[in-house]
Amino acid sequence: MSWWKPLLVVLVPPLVMLVLQVLLYQVVGVIEGSGDPMSATFTPLKFLAVNLSIGVAGVLAILLLVWTARVPWRSLLSFPRAFDARRLTHYLVGAALLVGAGIGVVALVAPDSPGWTAFGVTGTTIGMLAVVLLSTPVQAVGEELMFRSAALPAAASWVRAVRPALAVGLVISSLGFAVVHGSTDPWLFGYYVVVAVSTGLMAIISRGVEAPVAFHIANNVLWTTTNTVMADGEAFAIDRSTDSGDASLLILVAVNVVMVALVWLRERRAQATD
Repeated sequence: MSWWKPLLVVLVPPLVMLVLQVLLYQVVGVIEGSGDPMSATFTPLKFLAVNLSIGVAGVLAILLLVWTARVPWRSLLSFPRAFDARRLTHYLVGAALLVGAGIGVVALVAPDSPGWTAFGVTGTTIGMLAVVLLSTPVQAVGEELMFRSAALPAAASWVRAVRPALAVGLVISSLGFAVVHGSTDPWLFGYYVVVAVSTGLMAIISRGVEAPVAFHIANNVLWTTTNTVMADGEAFAIDRSTDSGDASLLILVAVNVVMVALVWLRERRAQATD
């Protein structure tokens, strides 16, 4: 592609996502009568606004790459093989077990790190859980489409040799993923880079997005569900400011590394069978 086309794919969808979030936050503020619709505290409607804006941006990223590179959209989900729903299901089960184990370890060794207060169920809790279960998969898929299916190969197209191209694609898409999460804390920023590199490797190893999508859905649904029920019945906030992260994130880094290893082992076994 021409050098400027990947810039469209890398930069435009995240910008559209941010603009959509701001606009939807204002709409939610009017509906809820909020004096500060841009606050970091999530209500069910604000969380829905975030998830939907990310889903829209993910679809936009795919459409931009299809238009600029003139490639079939299916090839951005898996290539050269077809998209495999069975693969997605297997990886989803494995990811859920891994992420659940990671949450359990955090609860044992660093229960204060996630900002949990106490278990509680109220109307707010039920509303949040409904939004989490129904829309968080949309958000997870949107981020994978935006950064793994679109930004990674688009940025990689700046380099001709395959392995250096993969490295460039991984670095740029991973840094973009970390930047849009808006954390000024080095621990959190580093963790987002690890998540992006890990899911990028899963996509490259398996030649498809089933594994990273499955991991992203399991991670976000389970963590958000836990944060919701441990907010003592209140709406919870996500703190990404300086000093909001700590060494307990290494537990979650280990979960990512193990998932990459599991994908590598499964794909190697599948290739041997084929």
